[in-house]
Amino acid sequence: MSGEKFNFAAVCAENQIEINPDILQALEETTATENVTLKLSGNNRLRRVQRLDDKDALALSECLRHVKCVTGLDVGYNNITDEGVGHLADLLQDDGSALHSLDLMFNDIQTDGAEVLAKSLQGNSTLLCLRLSGNKIENRGAMHLASMLQVNNTLKELEVADCDLATQSVIAFAIVLKSNKTLRSVDISRPLLFSHQEEWAVHFSEMLAVNCSLVELHLGKMGMTDTGMERLTEGLRLNRSLRYLDLRCNRVTRDGARHLAQVLKHNPTLEIVDLSSNRIEDDGAAYLSEVIAWPGGALRELSVTSNNIKTEGLLSLARAMTANTALTHIYIWGNHLEEPVCQAFRQLISSGRLPPEQTDVSPYEVDGQVFLAEVFHSLRRHWYWTNSSGTDTSTTSNTATDLLTIRATTSPDSTLPRHAESQQLLHLQSC
Repeated sequence: MSGEKFNFAAVCAENQIEINPDILQALEETTATENVTLKLSGNNRLRRVQRLDDKDALALSECLRHVKCVTGLDVGYNNITDEGVGHLADLLQDDGSALHSLDLMFNDIQTDGAEVLAKSLQGNSTLLCLRLSGNKIENRGAMHLASMLQVNNTLKELEVADCDLATQSVIAFAIVLKSNKTLRSVDISRPLLFSHQEEWAVHFSEMLAVNCSLVELHLGKMGMTDTGMERLTEGLRLNRSLRYLDLRCNRVTRDGARHLAQVLKHNPTLEIVDLSSNRIEDDGAAYLSEVIAWPGGALRELSVTSNNIKTEGLLSLARAMTANTALTHIYIWGNHLEEPVCQAFRQLISSGRLPPEQTDVSPYEVDGQVFLAEVFHSLRRHWYWTNSSGTDTSTTSNTATDLLTIRATTSPDSTLPRHAESQQLLHLQSC
């Protein structure tokens, strides 16, 4: 790749741009001849990096214009604005671009940048993964992206979490997904929804009833209540493609857990459910225990961390796992881990029923009393992804985070957590 390496310096000189040493180093350290992901994230905890700005985006896009071996570009957590996105959009429109994945998370991209990016993707036939989470593209920028999805038949993953989306654009994504047959993974977590009617849940329910391609859906921090859960499960009853459902950090209680449990008993595809940081308590845990013990169920991984579940509910989960071996991963930290619970989960782990790397607690004993310590394992963040070679990839193996540290607990208190409907709608650019 030596030709491409030195081309970067030449591009910088031609455009009177000071060479960013981190970009140059990344190019020089690249030895693969194909399917390279260039990692230039500004979120590097191992060493201090010079974050990319708009001029760096220009130099990088010019350098990569005819470089077929670089198929992935990670420039998240930098200082790229709408101007820099314009340069990258030019790259996506170039026939010589080979990019399959573009990570722009947590830059300074706003509405105009989202519009330019969306227009570039209307004719792009190579990009499979776009990550924009953490950029304040707001409602209008999201509407441009939703409109783009009407004509783009290549993109498989889209992340627009924490982008200040409003109800209109959230509903627009739901409507587009009724007809889009390409997207496999969507993350719209943490929009700004001020209505208490949960209209979005009705639209997503209708989408799930007819969509047959989506396998991963992130709906965290939506403010969803039991009413929203009831609406959502109406569509889930008919869905036969979704594998991963992320509902963390909502307001679901025992009644919402009951609605979900009724669906999970008979849904043959939904394998991973994240209900962490909700309010399901003991009764909700009991409903989910019925799902775990249910013969023939598809559920394989479950997170109920920080749900105010006490001894009765946690013991029901442990008993269900003993009765049925289908569930392989369970995460319970942040609930009330009293000694009977500690004993039950120690038995699950010591017997081999629950592998230590597939849960977030680890038993230990002091003066004859059993406690559980926190282990930093959690549900995989993604089930589906497309790698930089453009290959569709999904995993059924555990990808939980590595053990970083263990926090011991000696009392229940210390387990508390740390911290319209028509094609015309999508003249969505309005508003």
